[in-house]
Amino acid sequence: MTASSYSKIRLVLASASPARLATLRAAGIEPDVIVSGVDETVDTGATDTAGHALVLARRKAEAVAADLGRAGESRSDGQAGLVATPTVVLGCDSVLEFDGETLGKPRTAAEARRRWLRMRGRSGVLHTGHCVISPESGRIAQGTASTTVWFADVTDEEIEAYVATGEPLAVAGAFTVDGLGGAFVERVEGDHHNVVGVSLPLLRRLLRELDVAWPELWNRSH
Repeated sequence: MTASSYSKIRLVLASASPARLATLRAAGIEPDVIVSGVDETVDTGATDTAGHALVLARRKAEAVAADLGRAGESRSDGQAGLVATPTVVLGCDSVLEFDGETLGKPRTAAEARRRWLRMRGRSGVLHTGHCVISPESGRIAQGTASTTVWFADVTDEEIEAYVATGEPLAVAGAFTVDGLGGAFVERVEGDHHNVVGVSLPLLRRLLRELDVAWPELWNRSH
């Protein structure tokens, strides 16, 4: 039986992250992607890094769920629109906690360089907020996964070369484990997928809170 034989629920990913999309695809899920447009640089009012990530994840999921609801209500032909198929919306946001600071995506190459000069040979905690919403029922499940990341003691030359690729500017904490930066991460303690951008075990648990079984999302053949 193929993965597509199981699918009963549509997953909508409220994120433009190619890493999150690739992780879900590898897990047998081909989501619809609708970018939320939420500004990740705004002050969330959260008192800690994990809380900050969770607030942004919820805002992303709520924005897309609201859009889906409006799409369903505005059809003039009497059909229900995107929410006709049972749907869940997933919003995620990742930030790095380092030296008591909350670090999202660096805005400039200079900032990315400064971060790596501080982070090399040390560790930080990558927090990813997850929020799942059912547009039909309005039910919400949310949580944060946290993974400790140990960075390699990279050289100045390696930092310059990495920053020059542009990759660190596009990702939280200025590093990846699934791209060019993978060699600069010595080890992780916790869920590896969480560092990529979405914790599959946490997502499964959140879906169960909405009475959605993980196999109901499988729609991609391997």
